[in-house]
Amino acid sequence: MKITIRSLFRSVPQPRWFAMAGMGLWLSSPNAPGKDWPQWGGSNSKNMVSEEKGLPDSFVPGEKDSPAGRILMETTKNVKWATKLCQAIYSTPAVAGGKIFIGGRQPGLGLLLCLDEKTGKRLWQWEGPARKVAAYIDGFLIGIGPNPEALGVCSTPIVEGDRVYFVTHSFKVMCLDVNGQPTGSEAGQARVLWECDLWDKLGVFPCDAANGSPAIDGDLLYVQTSNGVDRNMGPAKELKRKIPAPNAPNLVVLEKQTGRLVATDDLAIAERILHGQWSPVSLGTVAGRKLVFFGAGDGRCYAFEALASAPEKPVKLKTVWSFDCIPPEYRSYGGLDAVSYYCLGDKRCQDTLNKNDGTFVGESEIIGTPVFHHNRVYVAIGRDPEHGRGRGALHCIDATKTGDITQTGRVWTYQGLDRTLSTVSIADGLLYLCDVAGRLHCVDAETGQCHWVHESNAAVWGSTLVADGKVYMPTPKGLTVLAAGKEKKVLSQINVGATIYATPVAANGTLYIASRAGWLWAVSQGSPAN
Repeated sequence: MKITIRSLFRSVPQPRWFAMAGMGLWLSSPNAPGKDWPQWGGSNSKNMVSEEKGLPDSFVPGEKDSPAGRILMETTKNVKWATKLCQAIYSTPAVAGGKIFIGGRQPGLGLLLCLDEKTGKRLWQWEGPARKVAAYIDGFLIGIGPNPEALGVCSTPIVEGDRVYFVTHSFKVMCLDVNGQPTGSEAGQARVLWECDLWDKLGVFPCDAANGSPAIDGDLLYVQTSNGVDRNMGPAKELKRKIPAPNAPNLVVLEKQTGRLVATDDLAIAERILHGQWSPVSLGTVAGRKLVFFGAGDGRCYAFEALASAPEKPVKLKTVWSFDCIPPEYRSYGGLDAVSYYCLGDKRCQDTLNKNDGTFVGESEIIGTPVFHHNRVYVAIGRDPEHGRGRGALHCIDATKTGDITQTGRVWTYQGLDRTLSTVSIADGLLYLCDVAGRLHCVDAETGQCHWVHESNAAVWGSTLVADGKVYMPTPKGLTVLAAGKEKKVLSQINVGATIYATPVAANGTLYIASRAGWLWAVSQGSPAN
């Protein structure tokens, strides 16, 4: 069944967001609740589930009149509009207030684009170069390598009122006016309200990419820093890797109106960081106390007490509990030290121990976001897919406990999956999660029992979206759509002509799909409209 991608979405303010942008026609779904998707995960719980209705289970992306040109809308099906935004997209869109916000990359530049939700028309953009960093530490050249420049802005923005917040590829947290610059010579450009430079101010040294996706709670903005090991050593030299910024924070809290630093974590985990720290935080209220959940680079999930207000001077966040997500048997190193064993679990490493068949058992960090759902936290461990396959672990944690809850807080653990970068989707008692082997697992959220596994045979970098009784799964082969439920049923496989790294999102009756090649589709039942 040959199909292509476009998007299903409209706009109204409320939680939940999605990926894609473009040019074309607009048609709303008559059954759509009409909610925005203003941040990564849609809401602070980060559960990848949308309430939208009337979404299609397939679409035809359409033919292009040239590689960098426009989509011929008469060749599409269920596509409102589609557009080529930039050279590459690794960011997932946020949809709020009639606008779409999404990060991207052009040669030498990172971008944040603001589009009209109905038409995909570009309203304004922010752009900036990657930071060039290199320094010698203990005789080794430490650098961030080409990734921030190559990836551009990976952060998913968060929108609240007339402001949009995101993290740039040059390690800055930025706050922009959602309306951009007023008319005049700078029309079409971003209007910067404030910025906080994590490198200059706090010495943060992101590993691979600076991809923090902020969360807002009251007057406060929570951002993970991506601080980690030096990625520029290369696989053959990985055993000599360094932690360039061992004293830098893993999580920061800023005053959202001004960008003033008001808090940092106090984990002191530098020596235990395995690679990087890219997991955005989630929030939830447990027994009347609001907690912030953070998946760290040491493989542990932490819960901090959320701040009630912005203190006058910076404080340390209070740790309420921690849970070790690395099963004890994953720490059997066969006589090697922990760092060596971790490095040799990378299939690219010289003398690697990883056959890339899923049998390697070793430590992994947390990359997906901890999801808060019914007083429980659901989180899995994983590694960069470039490291190859290996055993993963998905945990269900009782969030009501305190202290080191590795034993007391365990509800269940599912180990039938590979490493994963993905964030879970939980709907109607079922949990959906992809792994780097390209498999989609449907698991009972209460018991951890696996109901079915779908094989896509392609390493998955994004997360699932569950909406309207469907599971949308991004893959390097395109978009796979399955029926949600205890019985596996594949509805369609849509080839958009490029890898999909970004997670699909749905808002206001439309589904948004972004491709690595820089295209964004707005998919809606019955489009194009006349």
